[in-house]
Amino acid sequence: MEEVTEYLAIDPEGVYVDCTLGAAGYAERILSRLQGGRLIAIDRDETAIDRARVRLAAYGGKVEFVHGGFAEIAEKVEPGVAGVAADLGWSRDQVEDPERGFSFQYDGPLDARFDRRQDLTAGDIVNFYDERELANLFYELGGERRSRGIARAIVRGRPIRSTRHLAEIIERAVPRARDQKLHPATKCFAALRIATNDEMGQLDRLLETAPPLLRPGGRMVVVSFHSLEDGRVKRAFRRWAAEGPYEVLTKKVVTPSQEEVDRNPASRSAKLRALRRVA
Repeated sequence: MEEVTEYLAIDPEGVYVDCTLGAAGYAERILSRLQGGRLIAIDRDETAIDRARVRLAAYGGKVEFVHGGFAEIAEKVEPGVAGVAADLGWSRDQVEDPERGFSFQYDGPLDARFDRRQDLTAGDIVNFYDERELANLFYELGGERRSRGIARAIVRGRPIRSTRHLAEIIERAVPRARDQKLHPATKCFAALRIATNDEMGQLDRLLETAPPLLRPGGRMVVVSFHSLEDGRVKRAFRRWAAEGPYEVLTKKVVTPSQEEVDRNPASRSAKLRALRRVA
């Protein structure tokens, strides 16, 4: 939070975009510093928007809510914004709701959609992708080295009915070593979430369309939690700096302080990068 606020350098009269509204933590911080400015808050999860409306009710007309993907920012936002923030982590509210199907910690449907208006679910991928497609997905998006054996077990175990059912199949296919803390299904579930929501495609489109929306002096701050995401942000920001009127503000990636990690262990893998449009 502190680093995001610092790198945004909030102008009280500016227009800001929170591309990943979530629990509205960044949104509330930005709004608390605005006077004549306003915030455009975007999220694919309608439940998150409903909760944020309650949390941010005191700010009235200073905030505009948009139900959609942050890849659609160019369609929702006029050029000339002072800042764009995107936190690519997923919400604890989503993880802890069994009906959303994001985690095998709770038994629920194989859903994992951020936007429940879309047709594709994690269950569609698990039950209908062929073995090779599944293996490639787990390896490329989850970094799962045992992806072929897992994919084979999944195909043989179909139909797969729930998150817990899938986790059990994976654990039988690749049993956990005695000293292994990570559940064998962890990487596969992450890959399924990424694929279901086209997270890499969404991020690529955001990185292509958001920087031109910045006014001179405007800033874009992205917080990622996965090496695939951070690599894309790093390369895109370097390209913008090489080709246009932009500079990378984070010559070295910014990571959480030890104090923050102690207070919030989920932040330990966060990586922040910032870009500024120059005159």
